[in-house]
Amino acid sequence: MAEEPAGARSAQPPDAGGERPASATGRPAAEPAYASTGARFYPIMLAAMAVVIVLSGIGGSKAVQLGPILTDGAFFIFPFSYVLGDSITEIYGPRAARQAITTGFAVNIVSSSIYWVIIVLPGLSDGSNAARDAAFRLALGPVWQVVLAGVVGFAGGQSTNSLIMWLGKRRNHEKGLYGRLVSSTGAGELIDTLLFCLIAAHAIGLTAVGQVVNYTIVGYLYKIALQYALVPLTGRVITAIKRREPSYRAALAAA
Repeated sequence: MAEEPAGARSAQPPDAGGERPASATGRPAAEPAYASTGARFYPIMLAAMAVVIVLSGIGGSKAVQLGPILTDGAFFIFPFSYVLGDSITEIYGPRAARQAITTGFAVNIVSSSIYWVIIVLPGLSDGSNAARDAAFRLALGPVWQVVLAGVVGFAGGQSTNSLIMWLGKRRNHEKGLYGRLVSSTGAGELIDTLLFCLIAAHAIGLTAVGQVVNYTIVGYLYKIALQYALVPLTGRVITAIKRREPSYRAALAAA
């Protein structure tokens, strides 16, 4: 049975007369098909998203300068969280996407808490160990601020991304996949980048207004450029998983 966001009474909005839209046969239009989250690929995709988020929280604490471009150390990995988010929403539905977003919150907060515990543990007092302890504090000390920025940005961006994917599929079903991927990526990454960069910029050492603007604009353009370049591959992977998920095929046949 198709999944739908909490509070939605139906996967199809009522028309002006209060009835669900009818298909060409005069019967109510079928709801979009989604696979079961108990299927074999969902746990793998969820775990991959969690790994990407944790690594992005660490890499995002380092400012990186590539010529005139300012970015952070997670610039090459974080966009894959949106590729995974798109795939989960398209194949498994909005409830699965909310579960993935919640899991992302949890792993970010737990990892940040573990870093804090490690930092406050007393280290050895000899010279070499004291130097290592100071380096560890310097490297992972700002991570909690980056994690906070990541949680806020991820919540806003992924929620927008998932909503657009769901609305597009509710309207077009199996058609228009590439249009859903492009539109959801552009909107989701815009919100994510604005929120993340405004909160994280100071934590990674960017204090001048010009630096923050550079960091935000370049970050957004790079992320969507990478994800748009990956859209053909993302679409093929989604199609391949749909064909290999028995519960998706069953839902599609019943729709």
